[in-house]
Amino acid sequence: MIYVFKTSVNTESKLESATTILNELLPDAMWNFDLEDWDNILRIDSEADIVEMILNNPVFDCIELE
Repeated sequence: MIYVFKTSVNTESKLESATTILNELLPDAMWNFDLEDWDNILRIDSEADIVEMILNNPVFDCIELE
């Protein structure tokens, strides 16, 4: 399933921090950020239900988009 989130990741340093936490939380998922998008979109391809993990992460703010 593809999950899409609007995030607060808008700089390279925030991206580095987000990369660390996402690799820890989602070792088997594929994900990417689109920092050129107005909403700094995070897309995650995962078989697991990851929404709560992502919304409650300690590194960046995000909102799930539908």
